[in-house]
Formats: sequence, structure tokens, C-alpha cells
Amino acid sequence: MQHMATTVTLLLGAASSPGLAAGDGATRDGFQCSRLLPKKKQQRPRWVLCSLKYGCLGVGEPGEAGGRSAASPVYSSLTVSPGGDAAVAVVSSEQKVYDVVVKQAALLKRQLRPSQQQQQAPPAVARELDAPRGGLGEAYARCGEICEEYAKTFYLGTLLMTEERRRAIWAIYVWCRRTDELVDGPNASHITPQALDRWERRLEDLFAGRPYDMLDAALSDTITKFPIDIQPFKDMIDGMRTDLKKARYKNFDELYMYCYYVAGTVGLMSVPVMGIAPDSKATAESVYGAALALGLANQLTNILRDVGEDARRGRIYLPQDELAEAGLSDEDIFKGVVTDKWRKFMKRQIKRARMFFEEAERGVTELRKESRWPVWASLLLYRQILDEIEANDYNNFTKRAYVGKAKKVLALPVAYGRSLLLPYSLRNNQT
Repeated sequence: MQHMATTVTLLLGAASSPGLAAGDGATRDGFQCSRLLPKKKQQRPRWVLCSLKYGCLGVGEPGEAGGRSAASPVYSSLTVSPGGDAAVAVVSSEQKVYDVVVKQAALLKRQLRPSQQQQQAPPAVARELDAPRGGLGEAYARCGEICEEYAKTFYLGTLLMTEERRRAIWAIYVWCRRTDELVDGPNASHITPQALDRWERRLEDLFAGRPYDMLDAALSDTITKFPIDIQPFKDMIDGMRTDLKKARYKNFDELYMYCYYVAGTVGLMSVPVMGIAPDSKATAESVYGAALALGLANQLTNILRDVGEDARRGRIYLPQDELAEAGLSDEDIFKGVVTDKWRKFMKRQIKRARMFFEEAERGVTELRKESRWPVWASLLLYRQILDEIEANDYNNFTKRAYVGKAKKVLALPVAYGRSLLLPYSLRNNQT
């Protein structure tokens, strides 16, 4: 799905572009990858589950005209069993994701303990890659070239990072891009669930130190240097599986899980590499939670921007129950006519996305100083897409909201200035 490719941009910096996982070269297990390979020479803050706070905003606030009735559910986490038995609670999407966040934070904290620093590193990358394909240096260089080609602004920001962190972010970016291109690239119509199963087995081999190609090798080496867990990577593949079989989302709880799979995962992959500022007083859970919020905000923004484009592909990534409560249906989406009902619906969807951005802002300040600028630039630029949707009078059926070059240039010094500010946790302690 094109949304996710653009979300990778905002968390790892590129604009959506087709064909990155496919090419004209040799194929193994159904994956053509030569286009990505080098050309032959010639206080302790409490993290709150975001959707607990914002899950109701899509259809109005209590007491607001047109808002929820008193009988309407507000938070997806309060779901009970379909039979109505309140004693048998259904685990909500945000709780499932929260469990992953806690696991990732615990892994990071274990790695940061002095006693853990001396432990044996995971197996090194397979040595047979070095001679025939130029070694890890060339692998990382190729990842950097891809990042520079498709994510110029973000690429410049990564140059402020240490070499090790910079190269690791490039490697993660390339893997995410290749994964997305399986279902949104030139060969997407030929991708089956079995192909994604093979891609997941290849991921497992990569984490075991058995990469298939040089781009895999860069990520395989990266995971020996940072406490990166395989779960978010597997979850992203699950997001690709979802796109193969699902074109509607009953409620925000379902949409939340999808947004986590295809975008929130990128934040969880990146935090161990971006690093938490040494002087930050924030918990690892709060920083991971903010990274998740940024992924959700980006994906919700993608969805709101691409309503018309998705409808032409027979897909509607909007909560069906919220559409119904707003007096809208699938037929209204396919007709693509901006009405007062649509404007009202969109205002509430945009409000929810902005609140996720606000949740993310605090976490960006807690990253290492050299890692903040590319993330700030991405956050500020992407949030402006919501402004452009409003400027287009909420016509996301036939107009594509985008941020012009002049606004992008103006945002960069603002982002750099924000990257120099104290972590939010320290500012809190000083007041």
C-alpha cells in the first residue's frame, strides 16, 4: 500500500516511489532485488496508550453537536465480547501494541546496563559476502545511496549522526522500503501470502546472521550493534499480509492495529539506533510510546491524504462505524463529492491525527541530539499535509495535498532549532 511507503519516509525519511524491491536481475524465492543492489561497473513520565485518548475523536466529542450518544463506546480498549458479556473482555489493539512496546523498552534497558555491555555480541554477518560483493562498507554505501535518492532531506539530516548510527538507519530504511514494495511495487499483483511467508523466513535468516544479499547484510550487521528486536519487523510483514486480504476497517481499533503494523513498527525499529539522550529523564517506555505515536500520526495522515486514490483501488481506510455515525457510506466515498457531512467528518479525523503528532513531539526531544533533526524535520513537514487538506476544502477525492518546496525549505531551520532544545523531561524538572 502506498501509504506505508510514505510513512517510512516520515520515520525514516523517503517519499513513496515504486519499484525498489523489484528489478531485472536474478530472482530467489520469488523476490527480485537487483535494482537495490549496486550497478555493475561500467519525573517519571507515564506513557498513555494513544488511542485511549484519541480513539473517540473521529466522530465528535461528548456534548458536541453531532457527537457520540451516551450509549456509544468511546475507547476501543473497552471492547467486550461480541455476545455482550462484560466479564469476557476482548484484548484491544492498543493493548496488544503496548505489550510490544514494553518488550522493546525492556530490551533497550537491558542493553544499556553496564553489566550487559560486555556480553558476547550476536553472530557476525556471514563472511562469504565480503569478497564477492565488496564487503559491508559497500553494502552500507548502497543503502546510503538509496536513502539519498529517495529521501534527500532526511538523508542530509542523518549526516549529523555518528557514522555507525547513520549507516544503521539507512539499513533499516532499505529493508522497510523493500518490504513495502512487495505489495505496492511493480510486481505487487504477483505477490501471494506464500511469498510473504518466504520473505519472513528470509528475515529470520538475516537475524540469525545468514543474509541473502548485500542489502540484507547491512541490516544483519546492524542488529549485532544495536538492541533491535525482530518482532516489529515481523509485524510489518503482517501489515503487508493485511493489505492482501482486507479493504475495510470496521472501527478505529482495527485501523489502529493496521497503522501500527505498517508505520508504528518503523518507530520501534528506529529508537535503538536513534538513541535516547544520556541526560534524558524519560523512561524508555515513554520514548518508544512517542515513536509509536509518530508512526500512527503519519499513517493516519497518509490515509486522509489518499482517500480518493484508495477509493479508486476499491479500498477505504476509514473506520466504518465512524463513517456511519457521520451519516456517510462507502458510496459517498466512491462518488467523491465534498459535502458538509464530509467536511465535518474530516475535521474530526484531522483532529485525531494532530493529537498523535502532539504526543510524538515530546518523545522526539528525548532522542540523542544528533538524531533529532531528521525526525523533527519529518514531523513538521508531514503535519503540514493536514493543513493542505484543509486548504483544499477537505477535497481529498480529486486533489492530493502536498507541501511545496518553499515550505519544506522554511521548515528545516525550524526543525534544527527544535533539535537543540533540552529534552522535555529536563524542562519539566527545571520548572
